Amino acid sequence: MTAHQSPRATPQSLVEQGLAASISDDCVVIVRDATSANLRWANNTLTTNGVMHGLHVSVVSFVRGPGGTGTGTVSSTATTQAQVTELVRAADAAARAADPAEDAAELVRDRVSPDWSDPAEPTDIHTYDVLAPALGEVFGRARSQQRVLYGFVNHEVTTTYLGSSTGLRLRHVQPTGHYGCTGKDAALSQSAWVGGATRDFTDVDALAMDDVVAQRLAWGARGRHDLPAGRYDTILPPSSVADLMISAYWASGGRVAHDGQSFYSVRGGGTRIGERIVAPGVHLFSDPAQPGLECAPFLTAASSSNDASVFDNGLELGRTDWIRDGELRALTQTRHSAGLSGQPVTPYVDNLVLDVEGATGSVDDLVAGTERGLLLTCLWYIREVDPQTMLLTGLTRDGVYLVEHGEVVGLVNNFRFNESPVDLLTRFSHASASVPSFSREWGDDYFSRTATPALRVPDFRMSSVSQAM
Repeated sequence: MTAHQSPRATPQSLVEQGLAASISDDCVVIVRDATSANLRWANNTLTTNGVMHGLHVSVVSFVRGPGGTGTGTVSSTATTQAQVTELVRAADAAARAADPAEDAAELVRDRVSPDWSDPAEPTDIHTYDVLAPALGEVFGRARSQQRVLYGFVNHEVTTTYLGSSTGLRLRHVQPTGHYGCTGKDAALSQSAWVGGATRDFTDVDALAMDDVVAQRLAWGARGRHDLPAGRYDTILPPSSVADLMISAYWASGGRVAHDGQSFYSVRGGGTRIGERIVAPGVHLFSDPAQPGLECAPFLTAASSSNDASVFDNGLELGRTDWIRDGELRALTQTRHSAGLSGQPVTPYVDNLVLDVEGATGSVDDLVAGTERGLLLTCLWYIREVDPQTMLLTGLTRDGVYLVEHGEVVGLVNNFRFNESPVDLLTRFSHASASVPSFSREWGDDYFSRTATPALRVPDFRMSSVSQAM
């Protein structure tokens, strides 16, 4: 090292610098060290690959005054102690100028992760040492069978360091990966998609991925059936069920429900906790220790909202049953909203499992038991229509198929749908076993850790025909 060079700042040293530089009454510093590696392909050829690395720092300052505690948050990329000091100065100034926070509470104290001193864990392009050669074989097979493949894989490892002036020193490593592949026939007249989530890509089989695409395109080649809007006996695969259940989970804020603004509200005030809202035997839960879906066991919040509080940074997270045996048992609660509603503190957890008691088998079994209906493969562009009923709208995409006498007989046009995910959990007639799933709508950027069953709904509402492929 030459005389003018400074040692490379570690995430821990950035945390300590932020806490030491703050002149506020309390301070929380969150450092996220993230690396990602990706591959992209089009027209049966790998087109790009890349590796990225970044450090993101959030500083939350707390200033106590006669009327309460004001908070200020400043977040940015930062790699040096000087840059962190500038963030601290801005956060301290914002806290001094802020009005007293409604959600003020004592900060969590005196917990230290045993691996706090460990370096951040990275990923790199070697994550794909097995997958990339297999993709080459897949591309050759697709060309010979007149398929065109497009796709993307991404792997990210984020190491989070959370420190506070009250003695928190918490560390968590979160691997997150996903893959998605769209296939088209040679005439580009139909498309099929398959995707999934993974922690490390050791469980991703490129040939199996292509097998699913090939099977669906072969189904479409059996003939096209143009159907009108209406209610259809419909099979939703686990990925589509994940799309809808994530929407239901994100709408489950305790504060919003307590204020009478959601499906989970009781008219006149209060929440529906304790009420049976879906079919018996249905369980919806989150658990940071869920095998294969492991996520952070403590809360991090760079800003406060109805669903999160900066005062709750470092709260321990455990299993939370949102719905147990059809009964609403909990909503996402900060300590502040829990005080308003009189319910336990049940913060948001970064995974979700839907399980139907006694359900076995797979999507194929649901197809085999269907006399006449539709098999969806994925949903997209899902948006909320009415929060009071949790009515959602969205489109089908990349393959809707007609099922007759337990067999897929051809391709069907796409639809716009209008449905409530919670209502579906009351009306479904059959369910498969729960398996790791991946939401096409939300999984890429927001929420990839889900396990869900396939569901068969006898009267799924297709509200209009869509021209989307």
